[in-house]
Amino acid sequence: MAQISSMDLPASIEAAWGLRAVPSKGPKRGLSLDGIVAVAIRIAEAEGLAAVSMSNVAASLGVATMSLYRYVSAKRELLALMIDSAFGDPSGLDPGWRQGLSGWAWGQHAVFRKHPWVLRVPISDPPVAPHQIAWLEAALLCLRDTGLAESEKLSVVLLLGNFVRSEAALVNDVNAAFRAAGTTSPQAMAAYGRLLARLIGPGRFPALTAVIEAGVFDAEDDPDAEFKFGLRRVLDGIAVLVDSRR
Repeated sequence: MAQISSMDLPASIEAAWGLRAVPSKGPKRGLSLDGIVAVAIRIAEAEGLAAVSMSNVAASLGVATMSLYRYVSAKRELLALMIDSAFGDPSGLDPGWRQGLSGWAWGQHAVFRKHPWVLRVPISDPPVAPHQIAWLEAALLCLRDTGLAESEKLSVVLLLGNFVRSEAALVNDVNAAFRAAGTTSPQAMAAYGRLLARLIGPGRFPALTAVIEAGVFDAEDDPDAEFKFGLRRVLDGIAVLVDSRR
């Protein structure tokens, strides 16, 4: 990894790493980078990500918008710091690559469940903020005794992280649609099954008919069922790769 320098990072990210001192002179010395980020997160939690702007954050802090620019120079930086704060550092992971990566995935799952606005921030750059790097390090450490090449370890982490994020985004969008329609996931899935039963027949759609007749759409809903299933399958695939290296 390239050496971190002032040419590589915005000043606010450097400050988050402790590589640059925060402003200590000028008006409103009571401001802090952590305080600005915390207020921005509160706005996102209460009003949605669209409500987060430099002017809204400044208004909530009771300062002029220009005061914020001494700490964070752009909204893009602020969003990166918000995400980093929302994730925090990963907690201790169980020994063993599979148990460790499972705990890592569930930890990320919990962050997305608690802070769904994180999923609305477009991914435009690789992670560089300190907590996100700590998550990357934790996942790589789970794989240290697997015999995988270093490039394979990173690919495994990217695969697992992409699964967790994409599954969380899908569930978040679907649940939002259900809430807007005034229904719940089990009710909506049961209604969907009934609709499909009216539209299809075993002649043209025998496989889907079998799913409907098995009562799959009427099964009691576990909000994490698909995540559990997908996580096991991803880890099973990684296990095949690990075993081949041993």
